[in-house]
Parts: sequence; C-alpha cells; structure tokens
Amino acid sequence: MEGYVNEFINYLAVERGLAQNTLESYGRDLRQFETYLQSGKMEILKDSNRNTILGYLSNLQSKGRAVSTISRNLAAIKSFYQYLVRERYIDKDPAANLESPKLEKKLPRILAITEVEELLKQPNVLLPTGLRDKAMLELLYATGIRVSELISLNISDVNLDMGYIKCYGKGSKERIVPLGSIAARCVQDFISKGRPKLVRTYEEPALFVNHHGNRLTRQGFWKIIKKYAQEANITKEITPHTLRHSFATHLLENGADLRSVQEMLGHADISTTQIYTHVTKNRLKEVYDKAHPRA
Repeated sequence: MEGYVNEFINYLAVERGLAQNTLESYGRDLRQFETYLQSGKMEILKDSNRNTILGYLSNLQSKGRAVSTISRNLAAIKSFYQYLVRERYIDKDPAANLESPKLEKKLPRILAITEVEELLKQPNVLLPTGLRDKAMLELLYATGIRVSELISLNISDVNLDMGYIKCYGKGSKERIVPLGSIAARCVQDFISKGRPKLVRTYEEPALFVNHHGNRLTRQGFWKIIKKYAQEANITKEITPHTLRHSFATHLLENGADLRSVQEMLGHADISTTQIYTHVTKNRLKEVYDKAHPRA
C-alpha cells in the first residue's frame, strides 16, 4: 500500500496543489489505516471492503478519538479510494456512500479586546526576539492570517509603504491582506532593528527567524504565544489560531461585513466564516444577561 499512498500524495501535491500541512495529514491518516490493515493481514487492493473501513473507524472510536479526527480519517480514505478507482487499480470503491459522523460545531475561543491588548504588551522590545514576537503578535491580530501563513512569510511579501502583506493560504492561493499602522510599525522596527541581529546570512528570505537564524516553525511560535499568555495572566485556553478567531469576531462586532471578513481570512466558503456570527450573538446575549434588569 505504501507505494499507492505515496503516489496518491504526490498526485494531491502536483495536480491538486494542496498545502503541505494537508498533505502530511492525509499521509499520516492513510498510513495509520495501512497499519490497521496489516495487523489483520489484509491488503489494500484485495481485502478491503466497506466492513473493513467501518471496522477501522470503530477501532478509532474505541480508542477515544474525537469525532473530528474520525471524520478527517474517513475523508482521507474516501479520497484515496476514489483515486484508486480513477487510476483503475481497483474496480469498485469500497468507501462509496459512507457518511462522515456528524460533527458538533465548536465555537472558536476568542480573547476579549482587553486580553488581546494585555497579550500584545508582553514582548520585551529591547531584545531582538522581543521585537520579533511583538511584530508577529501584532501582525496576527491585525490581519487574521493563519500561523502557517505567518511563518511562511518572506520579506518580499511585505509592502509597508502600501500597507499590505501578500500571503499564501490553503492550496497555495495568494491573497492580499491590509495591514494596520501599528502592526506595520512593529514589523518595520523588527526588520530594521531586530532581524539583522538574528539572521546569519542576508540571503535568508524568511521574515521571521529563530535564534539560529532559520525560519521560525509552527511549534516555535506555539511556545512563544503560550509563554506570553501565561505572563499576561490569561487563563483561557490559547491555541495558535486564537488571535485569528479574535480578529474575525472583533471585526464583526464592530460592524465589518461578512464578505470582507471572509476575504481577509481566505475562506473559500462563506459558511466557514459564518461561525463567527454565532460567537458575536453569544457574546451579545452574555452582555444582555448581565446588563438588563429583567434579563
């Protein structure tokens, strides 16, 4: 099966242009499915059928995997079998008509504006790494870009004179996102005062680098934001996307239209953006319940 999986992943990368994170996710899920088949001495082309796949999904459930994880695994398996049929490696798709389990729509966790302000105060801008961290946090909150898009930014993607950044989202789709004056100033400070002390070579294209002078990783950023959240005494659970969620919610709360927010976030479908309207409704309800004498 390994050869077929690699061929499929290569197809997704070359023909479909899927993002690296998505490719890694598909590969990981399909190799776990392969391990399950091998444990039962089964082969992908000869022995797999509808019951095999259902057995695997049941196995994931018995291990306490989240509904979202099971749903993602099934999506990878379905896509893989469709590819095998299309390439005529198999005649019949055993995953056809299998439905994903119903997902509970979890509302994203967001920070209040005061909490965001406290978080943004934490980096020590007297240090090169502090200038970097301040620029990253301000940039995330100013633009709502994904963390993967943040760490993929090159210096050439930033136009401070015109006040925008160019980033590449899912499927390597390019989009232009406006940059606020505060974030622009912080990025300028980092580029002029902090970055030269971190990079080892002027040929390095990455905007944000670690103390080794290499492009910062997602894990590196994750540690940074968790540290500042603790220092800001923020007790809410923080994820790498917390500032993205907060950006979208605060825009909508202050009158931005849904289509504009969709475009800035890089959502292909507006239904993905609409979840933030549920967040704002919930927050309005909380305000009402606390403030109205007859609530």
